Amino acid sequence: MNLHEKELREVYADTLIELMEKNPRVLCLEADLGKANGTVPRLPDAFPNRFFDTGVAEANMVGIAAGLANEGMIPFCASFTCFASRRVYDQLTISVAYANNPVKIIGTAPGVTATYNGATHMCFQDMAIIRSMPNMHVYAPADAYELRSVIRYMASTPRPIYMQLIREKMPKIFDEDYVFDPLRARVLTEGEDVTLVTTGLTTKIALDASETLKKEGIRAEHLHYPSVKPFDADTLVGSVMKTGAAVTVENQNVIGGLGSAVCEVLSERHPVKVKRLGVQDRFGEVGSLDYLIETMGIGVKDIVEACKEMKHSR
Repeated sequence: MNLHEKELREVYADTLIELMEKNPRVLCLEADLGKANGTVPRLPDAFPNRFFDTGVAEANMVGIAAGLANEGMIPFCASFTCFASRRVYDQLTISVAYANNPVKIIGTAPGVTATYNGATHMCFQDMAIIRSMPNMHVYAPADAYELRSVIRYMASTPRPIYMQLIREKMPKIFDEDYVFDPLRARVLTEGEDVTLVTTGLTTKIALDASETLKKEGIRAEHLHYPSVKPFDADTLVGSVMKTGAAVTVENQNVIGGLGSAVCEVLSERHPVKVKRLGVQDRFGEVGSLDYLIETMGIGVKDIVEACKEMKHSR
């Protein structure tokens, strides 16, 4: 089976096993969601002494991971995004970020991908929460190849990191040769009419929108940001200097995430009009992924309309 034919949670487990086989310092921690996150039963079967399930106690999981990291271990901790950010905010702030302990936090089922778990589990602010913490990096890979490279990078760098993990399959965007660099955005399509900025789930949606726009004579320059913090400002500024306008699309509240990062950079370095597509400061609801993408205004039609609007408003 090709990598892109697997669910991303399976790729997460595959990559952790690969890393644990090579490095005895790599550990896996769960808080009673190992099956949902793809690590159970494979990791405890393969590494019974390096897999720890803390039970429904996410704050304890992060505290344990911080202690292990302080002693030289490389712990990966996974939970749904609502638990991996909101519920453990203080432990992340003090035991991980402030102490600069290299804990790797995996927030699974980000945003609308929580689908039928509903509003309580549909966290639209995890990126904003973690992005505001000193010392923390924030990543959101878009496909299986990028995910694998991101995890490998996380294990190799001695810093605290938060990564969103879509659990289901994602369409292929990159290939076997992909190498993640947190300081580099990826220019997926070149254009001169509008700059389209995405991360994680919205990158594939925007690629489809770019094809529709091209048929209508509008060439969008599509920038994919696998890292929202640190943020590659130079690529963004260089793009909008050509296009004169930007549209951001994110599986998050428009307050504090990718759109905010773009506006922060452009307001200081090259002010242009920016249209932010994303969750408009509201809670989620129960529904299918397609329904939620449409309801939250981050679908192909929404992106096409926003890009047209921004092109004509220049």
